Order: sequence, then C-alpha cells, then structure tokens
Amino acid sequence: MFGSTHTRLKVCCISSIEEALLAIECGADSIGLVSSMPSGPGVLSDQKIAEIIDELSADIGVWVLTSKASGQEIVDQLNLYKPKKIQLVDQIPLEDYSLIRKHHPEVEIVQVIHVEGKASLDLAKSVDPFVDAILLDSGNPQALARSLGGTGQTHDWAFSREIVDSVRSDVYLAGGLKPANITSAIGKVKPYGVDACSGLRVDGSLEKDLLKSFMANMARAIL
Repeated sequence: MFGSTHTRLKVCCISSIEEALLAIECGADSIGLVSSMPSGPGVLSDQKIAEIIDELSADIGVWVLTSKASGQEIVDQLNLYKPKKIQLVDQIPLEDYSLIRKHHPEVEIVQVIHVEGKASLDLAKSVDPFVDAILLDSGNPQALARSLGGTGQTHDWAFSREIVDSVRSDVYLAGGLKPANITSAIGKVKPYGVDACSGLRVDGSLEKDLLKSFMANMARAIL
C-alpha cells in the first residue's frame, strides 16, 4: 500500500474470455470471476471459471470470488482452478486462513469488508495480519436476503479512508464506482486499487468506451 504511485484496476464480473481480454487491453491490472453467490451479478459455474483461466495467459492477474464460509470449502474450490487471488466475500474463522495457505500457498487471499460503519474498521484490523489484501465494498451480510457485494451502490468513503490509514494490507475500493465518480473516490480514499463492475457495463455487457473513460479519470486522481 505505501509508496504506490499507480492505482490498480480490477474489472470484476467477467463473463467470457472476450470480456477478459477487453479489460486487459484497456489497461486493467486484473480481472474477477464470480463463483456461486447468494446475490449479485456475473455468477459463473466452476467449469466456466476453469475454462477462462485455462485460456488466459499465466501473467494475467485472475481473481476468483467465493462466498464459501469455511477454509476447507475454499480449499476444495481452489483444487478446481488456480487463480492468482481468491476473494472471500464472506467472513471465515481466523484459523481457516492458515488452512488455505497450507494447501494453496501460491494463491493470495483477499478479504472483503462490507463498509457499514465504525465496526468495519475493527473487522479490517482483525483480519489484516492474515490476508494479502482487503477489499472494501458495499453490502449487507446481516440482512435476511444477504448482500455480499455487487450492489452497484457506493458507501461512506470516510470510513474506507480510515481503514486504508489503519491497516498494513493493500486495500482495494469497490462499490458503485464508475467514470463519473472514480476520480473523487481515489482522491478521498487513496486506495491501493479499485474494483469496478456495473459502472463499466451497458445492458450487462462490458463496454469499451466506459472502460477507457474510467481509466482516463483514474489517471486524473491526485494520489
């Protein structure tokens, strides 16, 4: 996180090899593939995720999003494919991080924190020693119909900035990011990276012009 002069971009909810290549062509540093979720866009089967990973060059940063809530379930899922990073959208017991690392030391762990208030800072601090990165997203994991991201909504960036300033892990910002607000988001939060999905799409499809506009506005942000 410290000393970075380039805000990384992850384009999430990739649905095909064509979308993956478009994202990378436009300057994305990594892509996100969504496995089974209780809600949100872009869900792919494990078979489709494996197919896309196999078709991509090994140097492309691929993240897989999982809603599994135990280390063993995540290990079993990672046995099916080998992404660069596994993004945990739900909470797992702290001791389960070591289980994942034992079986898949080559995969970096990214923990999602759904920013809902001051309690999010305590949660971020508790997982910080066990993960490689933290991703701050909008969502409501406590709701009856659980929302674990992909809402297309922003959250209070003041809390996100407080988390960035309080942890050692790289921090990514997500939640309702689009060309119109990305410059302000980076300026206010100072994240290591950002994660966008719905703000780069038209009728559900990744849109080249939106991607280019997003990248251009990212470059205008004051780090």
